[in-house]
Amino acid sequence: MTVSTLRAWLFFLIELVTVIPVALGCLVLAPLPLHLRYSWTILWPRVVIWAGRVVCGMRYEVIGMENLPNGPCVLLPKHQSTWETMFFPTIMPRELCFVYKRELHWVPFFGWGIKLLRMVSIDRKKGTDAFESVVRQGTQRLQEGRWIIMFPEGTRTPVGKRGRYKSGGSRLALRLGVPVVPIAHNAGELWPRKKLPQRPGLITVSIGPPIASAGRTAEQIMSEVESWIESEMRRISPHAYADESPTPV
Repeated sequence: MTVSTLRAWLFFLIELVTVIPVALGCLVLAPLPLHLRYSWTILWPRVVIWAGRVVCGMRYEVIGMENLPNGPCVLLPKHQSTWETMFFPTIMPRELCFVYKRELHWVPFFGWGIKLLRMVSIDRKKGTDAFESVVRQGTQRLQEGRWIIMFPEGTRTPVGKRGRYKSGGSRLALRLGVPVVPIAHNAGELWPRKKLPQRPGLITVSIGPPIASAGRTAEQIMSEVESWIESEMRRISPHAYADESPTPV
């Protein structure tokens, strides 16, 4: 077993032994105001990001924090890894509300924690009514001063690949009348999906300028989001796209 593999297993052990007390604390603190429970809950992501840096050597840099608006918005990041799911709540200046499938509520410890945070859950059994429920929840969350975050590709996309960008996030922003913020990152290079070990290196997170939703279609908004993210990915991780065929002139 290599040193990198040992570090990765130690990292996994830290994740496991810390999530349980934090989740139990979420249950105990349930009667307290939401902002206090949120601060407690993101202790676990903070520990995970810290352990990733100290144990596995996964450092990070953030570019473009000044692009974040001083008002409501929907964040639309690239999705490559578990790392960014942990990272964004720890770095953003406002509380984040992930849009996620309601079935996650049944996951021990982790699911209990997110259920208590009143984020935005999707009940897929409701079919076409599910999106209207997301709009209602999203409206309430923005009124509370929180931000909504969605991964437009839906699932984690391998490094150097482009997932299919779905219009759910842009449709939601359009209905809510708020801008979207595209975010690119290369976390999948150090924390690949379903693989060990986590590798040392530098993760670059790049936050793009807000894209207005007013007067545009959801498809137009998402097309601009996709264009910015994928162009930025090729700038921050050019080696991952070295084998890509050049775009015809």
